[in-house]
Amino acid sequence: MRVTVVGAGIMGLCTAHALAKAGHRVTVLDQAAFLPNPAGSSVDRHRLIRYAYGGKIGYAAMVADAYAAWDRLWADLGERHAVETGTLALGRGVEPWITDSARDLDAVGVPYRWIEPKDIPARFPPLTGRGIGRAFHTATGGALLADRIVAALVRRLPALGAAVRYDARVAGCAPATATVTMAGGETVAADRLVIAAGPWVPALLPDLAARVTPSRQAVVYLSAPAAMTDRWAGMPMVLDIDRSAGFYAVPPLAGQGLKIGDHRFSLTGDPEGDRSVAQAALDAIVAEAAEQLADVDRYRVGHAKACFYAVAPDERFIVEPVADRTWVMTGFSGHGFKFGAVMGERMADTLLGRNDPAAMTAWAAGLGSADGSGSTSAA
Repeated sequence: MRVTVVGAGIMGLCTAHALAKAGHRVTVLDQAAFLPNPAGSSVDRHRLIRYAYGGKIGYAAMVADAYAAWDRLWADLGERHAVETGTLALGRGVEPWITDSARDLDAVGVPYRWIEPKDIPARFPPLTGRGIGRAFHTATGGALLADRIVAALVRRLPALGAAVRYDARVAGCAPATATVTMAGGETVAADRLVIAAGPWVPALLPDLAARVTPSRQAVVYLSAPAAMTDRWAGMPMVLDIDRSAGFYAVPPLAGQGLKIGDHRFSLTGDPEGDRSVAQAALDAIVAEAAEQLADVDRYRVGHAKACFYAVAPDERFIVEPVADRTWVMTGFSGHGFKFGAVMGERMADTLLGRNDPAAMTAWAAGLGSADGSGSTSAA
């Protein structure tokens, strides 16, 4: 079977990898002048994998499958790009995010331990614990080294017989015939078409514009002074992301600095626009972190960057057919990367007739399983 995949982000590449591994003829098209695409939603130093999901039990139940799929991908690539850190979840006031997350962990059988907020500075020295009403720690969760994973897949696909074309901007698509038209006028036809173009999807499929919103997000990398390095040794990722806060932190790892960001969506911006981060936006992220980071004034700003998410209502992924021969994968809303490997495998299985399409769509939306049963499972 011939398959065209539009978009060389994590979803497109993992789908292409699963199909090429199964012996199918795959062509990946990406508009970037080189790959990995530095403007792509998938290309940052890391993305998080975690079970704490604030009550979205369908997604919490998918994380075990995600870990298993990443292990299969590491075996195929011959290299591993992940660091386990554990997860520290923080909650404020009466917000339900942390208690709902704890119920998620109970449901999927992941152990955790409640921590008294007053004990946070002693247990986790880089943090203050200010404003926190409840907290728990679990040994599960960590960082996927996103840019390294994307680069490894770009290298691996040609060895499997797939074509990976960069500087290949798609101007339009015909879902009914699984055909795309390139900016230069060339047409590329296939038996199946997968559109996984991140925040550019609404431009290719205008009917989705009401359901998917590009969202400009900024992150900042900080360097801690040498005297504070020991504080960060063995630290977990930090999630302070209920509705009243958006702060998260990824500890220094794999040679990278401390990453902080605001989890709340801007729901604004043009992915074709300027990617620089204004000083006001940088200051706002550091100010958000200042409540939780002890001695924040001692940190040095390394660099800041902006990326774009494709945000769907309730942060539920949109993976569905738009015609008999064409599927779209979008709306990953900043939390999709962790599911890239398993999503690619199951998208490939669906295209090959091994999964029920309706079950695939429900599973991707965190509402059921992709094996046709329609039930949510932690298996």
